[in-house]
Amino acid sequence: MPVDHLAVLLLAALAAGWVDAVVGGGGLIQLPALLLLGPSAPVAALATNKLGSIAGTSSAAVAYLRRARPDVRVAGPAALLAVVCAAGGALCAAAMSADVLKPVVLAVLLGVAVIVVLNPKLGREARDVPRTRRRIAAAVAVPGVAIAFYDGLVGPGTGTFLVLAFTALLGSDFVRASANAKIINTGTNLGALLVFGAQGHILWALGLGMGACNIVGAQLGARTAIRRGTGFVRAVLLCVVTALVLKLGAEQFA
Repeated sequence: MPVDHLAVLLLAALAAGWVDAVVGGGGLIQLPALLLLGPSAPVAALATNKLGSIAGTSSAAVAYLRRARPDVRVAGPAALLAVVCAAGGALCAAAMSADVLKPVVLAVLLGVAVIVVLNPKLGREARDVPRTRRRIAAAVAVPGVAIAFYDGLVGPGTGTFLVLAFTALLGSDFVRASANAKIINTGTNLGALLVFGAQGHILWALGLGMGACNIVGAQLGARTAIRRGTGFVRAVLLCVVTALVLKLGAEQFA
């Protein structure tokens, strides 16, 4: 691999780690860079992307655990479910076209953008939500099953969906929701990574190098989010959702 290509990929991994740690969506940066400059086989790019991403998400999860008090009683079981469900999604990826889901994801993201814009107080402060059994079960099942399966199958916007799920279901502010999301996102990356690794698609040397850069970016991103607070995370969230909508819209209507 040319040195300049490698340098761009490592820089992309650094930036992706930062974005992922703040609000999710680092795949917008890292995966396109891998598809453009990395391995010729798209599945190898997807697999190597997961190796880089799991380093950053797990690192960010540790940083949030120390400073942001994530809801481990909910995020922990959801993360364990996410390993299995993301692996299932990765196994189904070969049999199901991602193009089938793109219009649905695009519509959901547009709805997310509208909700966040029209509710400026959403996620700024924690809401007092009754912790009923049904609500807690939903807070485990939606991220740990539905979103995790989606991450293994397609992927774009997983971190953003996780943040919004915890904001809606548990009344978390954006910073604590990001902390919960990182724990589950580590599980989804692990599940998909196990499948891709067993299939022999991962470029280990490149993935480990990108993983190291992802860790640096994730540490910086987590600390920035905690220091700057929910208003900053909300602004980044809107930027990421807008970028996802533009990207998927361009792919859908091109």
